[in-house]
Amino acid sequence: MDKKTRTIAAHKHVALVAHDNCKKDLLAWVSTNKAKLQKHFLYATGTTGHLLSKETGLAIKSLISGPMGGDQQLGALISEQEIDVLVFFWDPLNSVPHDPDVKALLRIASVWNIPVATNQASADVIFASPLMDSEFDIEIPDYEAYLNKRT
Repeated sequence: MDKKTRTIAAHKHVALVAHDNCKKDLLAWVSTNKAKLQKHFLYATGTTGHLLSKETGLAIKSLISGPMGGDQQLGALISEQEIDVLVFFWDPLNSVPHDPDVKALLRIASVWNIPVATNQASADVIFASPLMDSEFDIEIPDYEAYLNKRT
């Protein structure tokens, strides 16, 4: 598939998501990284967003709850190039009823080549990168070229 380039701005659009068993871990990570996070535009699935906003005072655009379609909402925002970074503290050892939505969210983040953190260590590495506070380019699929090849 052909590729094209997308510029990610210095002020990123960051999605924050956590499974129930990981909400405390994400809250602790967000609290520790509050100064870094407040430089960016924050989004979260419903329960996580309300918890983080209440506990940290950060401005967070809360979508609906993950199991009710919030994961799919985030996936749509990623495919519309509205989300630049996904921080998703997920629990790989526990199955959740909306596992297909979770896998779809992780898949779409990979398709659109955005940075994804799935735990504290990977979130720390991404947020320690100088690219978090600067503009940079990523390659993304060129679906127009793909569609033109099919017709």
